[in-house]
Amino acid sequence: MPRIGSSDLSVFPLALGGNVFGWTADESTSHQVLDAYTAAGGDFIDTADVYSAWAPGNSGGESETVIGSWLAKSGKRDDVVIATKGSQHPEFQGLGADTVAKAARASLQRLGTDRIDLYYAHFDDQDTPLEETVRAFDQLVRDGIVRYTAISNYSKDRAAEWIRIADEHGLAKPVAIQPHYNLVTREPYESEIAPLAHEHGLGVVPYFSLAAGFLTGKYRSKEDFAGKDREGQVSGYFTDAGLEVVDSLSSIATAHDTEIATVALAWLQAQPDVVAPIASARNTEQLPALLASAELTLTADELQTLSDASAKVPATA
Repeated sequence: MPRIGSSDLSVFPLALGGNVFGWTADESTSHQVLDAYTAAGGDFIDTADVYSAWAPGNSGGESETVIGSWLAKSGKRDDVVIATKGSQHPEFQGLGADTVAKAARASLQRLGTDRIDLYYAHFDDQDTPLEETVRAFDQLVRDGIVRYTAISNYSKDRAAEWIRIADEHGLAKPVAIQPHYNLVTREPYESEIAPLAHEHGLGVVPYFSLAAGFLTGKYRSKEDFAGKDREGQVSGYFTDAGLEVVDSLSSIATAHDTEIATVALAWLQAQPDVVAPIASARNTEQLPALLASAELTLTADELQTLSDASAKVPATA
């Protein structure tokens, strides 16, 4: 059970993504996924207050509400680590001090809990002085409604500045960082964020770990994702070099008698400072391949084969 940075939060090495809850998975199905994930030993649930405001008929907060109803039904609040994020909810845009306070409390209400274990600044807000944001997050910790703070989608320089401000003023420092990182998107994480995370002891919790499903191997032609919910996300990964990565994953998966997605996640789990990749399942049938990554250890040669193949993927993909 890896630990998240300098925190005392030890978690299952695969975080369950909540972006599909209340979107492509209805409440009942979402509860089934959460039941199956925790029954298998999973305990790290990742969401955000904006999930899934983009879906027709939604207004934001649907994922947190679904997770909250599951927590109430299952009674498992003390058995799981809940991570959520603020700054993007339609009613709580940005990271001004007042907005941060209101957004966090709105998340608490939807989740039906008295504390958030890990609270991220979802996206940087350069219109708000960074010190104001850092102090606002520190206040959430002092108020006892957030246990640990974290950052997501921050540049190296802005993340370093957040940490400097926290150090200088004795404020709560982030214990984790959530970057876009997978076998077909290794930059700018590896050259910029990874050294900073290592220097400051931040736990790395990558999102889009399976490249919106591209690294499951189910998209081998553009026709495979045309008209699908994730078409816009998948199309950016779809290159000849990206397909070569999938082929390498497929060969290794065959050798281990496992799924392509399992191998893709195991590669991420083997990278320095990575605590738990985030992957979502819109039904229980998708879960076993994700969960199996926690048990799969790739050889040094297999890891190198995947790294070599992924190095050919254009950095802009």
